Amino acid sequence: MDKYECTVCGYVYDPELGDSDGGISPGTPFEKIPDDWVCPVCGAGKGDFQKVDG
Repeated sequence: MDKYECTVCGYVYDPELGDSDGGISPGTPFEKIPDDWVCPVCGAGKGDFQKVDG
């Protein structure tokens, strides 16, 4: 599964880890995260993330 990086603060969403504080279970692909989810570090919207190459 692809990782996505916040273009505001550099936080990387790893689908294998999910985001427990944000209610996202491990194994959840970025595409399946609700559109109102925000970066757990800086609060940027989902639209401020880009796929990480590699």
